[in-house]
Amino acid sequence: MHGADTELDRQVLDLIKDPLTHMVRNSADHGLETPAERLAGGKGEQGTIRLSAYHEGGHIIICIADNGRGLNTDKIKAKAISSGLATEAELEKMSEAQIHKFIFAPGFSTAAAITSVSGRGVGMDVVRTNIDQIGGTIDIKSVAGEGSSVTIKIPLTLAIVSALIVEAAGDRFAIPQLAVVELVRARANSEHRIERIKDTAVLRLRNKLLPLIHLKKLLKIDDGAASDPENGFIVVTQVGSQTFGIVVDGVFHTEEIVVKPMSTKLRHIDMFSGNTILGDGAVIMIIDPNGIAKALGASGSSAQGMADEAAAHHSSSGEQTTSLLVFRAGSSQPKAVPLGLVTRLEELPADKIEFSNGRYMVQYREQLMPLVAMESVTIASQGAQPILVFSDDGRSMGLVVDEIIDIVEERLNIEVGGSSQGILGSAVIKGQATEVIDVGHFLPMAFSDWFTRKEMKPSLHSQSVLLVDDSAFFRNMLAPVLKAAGYRVRTAPTAQEGLAALRAQTFDVVLTDIEMPDMNGFEFAEVIRSDSNLGSMPIIGLSALVSPAAIERGRQAGFHDYVAKFDRPGLIAALKEQTAGAAGASELSRAAA
Repeated sequence: MHGADTELDRQVLDLIKDPLTHMVRNSADHGLETPAERLAGGKGEQGTIRLSAYHEGGHIIICIADNGRGLNTDKIKAKAISSGLATEAELEKMSEAQIHKFIFAPGFSTAAAITSVSGRGVGMDVVRTNIDQIGGTIDIKSVAGEGSSVTIKIPLTLAIVSALIVEAAGDRFAIPQLAVVELVRARANSEHRIERIKDTAVLRLRNKLLPLIHLKKLLKIDDGAASDPENGFIVVTQVGSQTFGIVVDGVFHTEEIVVKPMSTKLRHIDMFSGNTILGDGAVIMIIDPNGIAKALGASGSSAQGMADEAAAHHSSSGEQTTSLLVFRAGSSQPKAVPLGLVTRLEELPADKIEFSNGRYMVQYREQLMPLVAMESVTIASQGAQPILVFSDDGRSMGLVVDEIIDIVEERLNIEVGGSSQGILGSAVIKGQATEVIDVGHFLPMAFSDWFTRKEMKPSLHSQSVLLVDDSAFFRNMLAPVLKAAGYRVRTAPTAQEGLAALRAQTFDVVLTDIEMPDMNGFEFAEVIRSDSNLGSMPIIGLSALVSPAAIERGRQAGFHDYVAKFDRPGLIAALKEQTAGAAGASELSRAAA
């Protein structure tokens, strides 16, 4: 337990002690695996449940976390469908976090058998109801196989809360300031503007799309006054991990209000959490952000779906955005590397860097990590030295840079090829010409056998290449190499996903790793050959082992070519040959040589 000295209003304590007990029991019963299961999953026999409490800006945050199995998303989906809470089509549009929230539905349980440890007739819906009663929020996060955490955020006192007074259709309402993130004035043609996509209003705020809901439409008090579809005051609200905007006609001020509970006859109305009497004697209702979040459900998922659709459109046109780390090294010209390749960003004290065996290295996580400096980069002799750490298969390498600038999301279009070693080429990133570095050039400087230890990903691209490799590291490394050579690249982590991609889209060539779980590269090629629609598809095998026996096995499986993983010039040459229209049995002799 952490924060056991955190003090709480007795009224609040009485309402949350049962939910807290229930959630700790839940973690023990459903969250933690048996000792045998934990050992099989590579964990210690003993599980940990961490209960922590602390003050934060007028609230108390209570977190119950365990390092168990996490929530089973598939079971929750199945239960949600069987209970009639959602259809399969609706579930398809939801994120994992939204699906996990079904556990708060009345009577919802995925337990196969009822035990004396958890449950006992108290479901998570009762927990949520108790937390809602005191104006708090509850949020759940889960990672399969790693554990789950439930976070409760509650006001320190029930009697008085700080609220934002707003106006809708001539009436005033209070919104608890706890839920308000910011206020935005939307105007046409400004940076913050209201847009309509498929009849759903969304706010474009700092390049993110937030679903919007009009307060007067939600409360069905539309006064008939024509509202400007492009202008308005928007209260950006956060409930748990869900962020949305409430459109109001006017914003007055914030004030401390005394909360009066709702009459029992009105408690079924989700939109309100209580009422208050203002200084001028007016009685106004207090909006419940949790109720609005629930009402938004449908339009929220459509806004989410629409954003996903936009992303899907980009990916189908081969224009996926890539997260890039932008830094400076050796010159003022910015450089970039795909963020997916970088394991960690470190600032190491210069006095920790050692010179041994003719090279710089550092003791990093109980191992010696070689440091490689880009051309004209000087390793600092004092102060802190920024390092990009690249790790794969238990080994790490540090790339020494001068300064880490930013992380950006951009379409990676390499417009000018690289003329110097270690540079794939130049791309426009955030309006500036930026050199995209070739990580594969630096890795062998740290470990000469980096590529031979573990199979590299097969990267397939002709005009369009499908690259199938189970190693995310090699997929991230080869994709920019292929893009720089002028190919459009689609990647797949398994042969099964590769087959699904082949049946959904046309490719000019397939690059496949040989050593993959479930279905290896030879079996993958045989399946492609047996498909009448794909029978003529050129296939290139990627392997660290290029022996006459392996080449013969590749010929039998139907490979057109067989290239050593670390032979990137050979790979590009093989791609060019296959995409130039040289179909039929291709020379495997080059790979043998």
